[in-house]
Amino acid sequence: MLLLIIFIGGLSWFVQYKLRSKFKEFSKMELQNNLSGRDIAEKMLADHRIFDVKIISTPGQLTDHYNPLDKTVNLSQEVFEGRNIAAAAVAAHECGHAVQHAKSYAWLNIRSQLVPTINVISKYASFLLIGGILFFKVFPYLLLIGIILFAANVLFSFITLPVEFDASNRALVWLETKNVLNRQEHVKAKEALKWAASTYVVAAVGALATLLYYLNIYNSRR
Repeated sequence: MLLLIIFIGGLSWFVQYKLRSKFKEFSKMELQNNLSGRDIAEKMLADHRIFDVKIISTPGQLTDHYNPLDKTVNLSQEVFEGRNIAAAAVAAHECGHAVQHAKSYAWLNIRSQLVPTINVISKYASFLLIGGILFFKVFPYLLLIGIILFAANVLFSFITLPVEFDASNRALVWLETKNVLNRQEHVKAKEALKWAASTYVVAAVGALATLLYYLNIYNSRR
């Protein structure tokens, strides 16, 4: 089991490396239409008749996200101002989440409702797991509580998958049907979003493997 976790850790590093490599490569490929990430986001929202969502620039790299609480599409500066394939793919993907929100996409609603609880659980799960292992003989159920809380995190990771894949699909369909990108640019945008989605898959599988590892520890010490 430990070897599996190490393998997944290595796979996660590889996927992250490929993601950054691809985005660096596609960031150098200027769009034929010269639209910026902000322009593309505005156009996608307008085409879906979404007028109550703001598009703002946020600091950092790959910090792009959609916030359903204040209805903002947050784009990193390089995406917000970028006029390249990477910026187009990311901007459209984040707007895909805004479209999900506007259409009450079930998986996004479930994920959004779980976020406050998961944020609290994440603060304590690791302490309970470590404490449960160190003091198992004294507090045998401490580890079990930690495992249950960690299991909630694992569930959250898997609920995130359909949300991310669907947002990418919405983005790619819109980019193609509205002829925002030419054929070559669309292929590259699809590849970029594929690697982005892969990070969520690896994270979910890694979380599941870690959960099984802790379960194995608990069962072996009972």
